[in-house]
Amino acid sequence: MIRIVLVDDQELVRAGLRPLAQHDGDIEVVGEAGDGRAGVALVRDLRPDVVLMDVRMPRMDGLEATRAIVADPALKDVRVLVLTTFDEDEHVFAAIRAGASGYLLKDVSPAELRAAIRTVADGDSLLSPAVTATVMRAVAAGPPARDTGRLAGLTEREREVLEQVGRGLTNDEIARELYLSPATARTYVSRLLTKLDARDRAALVVLAYETGLVRPGG
Repeated sequence: MIRIVLVDDQELVRAGLRPLAQHDGDIEVVGEAGDGRAGVALVRDLRPDVVLMDVRMPRMDGLEATRAIVADPALKDVRVLVLTTFDEDEHVFAAIRAGASGYLLKDVSPAELRAAIRTVADGDSLLSPAVTATVMRAVAAGPPARDTGRLAGLTEREREVLEQVGRGLTNDEIARELYLSPATARTYVSRLLTKLDARDRAALVVLAYETGLVRPGG
């Protein structure tokens, strides 16, 4: 059973999310909070698997709450999935930099929402196609991407795998693209997470763009 906490300042939204999340019987909503500060306290108390986090909330917004959760060693196994109506570039980047394992817009279907919760709970990360496009637009609008030495310790094969991660490929797709076994592809991704001190796959995607390894439209 995947245990989740809902953090959103709109009670109506939380009331709608609860039955949608629990529909298939493998996800349980164990708590709700109406602002980021209360959400962090609830997460520390309940230790859920996943937190569905809104961005704009009173007292403490979702980005600050995400940073607080990620920074707490006692909550290292808790994953944050940002679910919001906002897709502005600064929110996407801020959420990923804060340590969110996924970012979805609230127009996703119920099935997509449940799939995202399962993906994040399994330790993977998730960016919707719309969000990935936003990341690429933001990188394209920013200063030229440069490899400032962050990739210096990677082998050529590890760079190739990171490039495929940046393109949004799954481990199985990476395996097919680079003629690897799925197990070997997973091993390379795990090694990248460790070498680059990245919390999850979403951080690897951003790093691949920021260093110029993957270029928007390329």
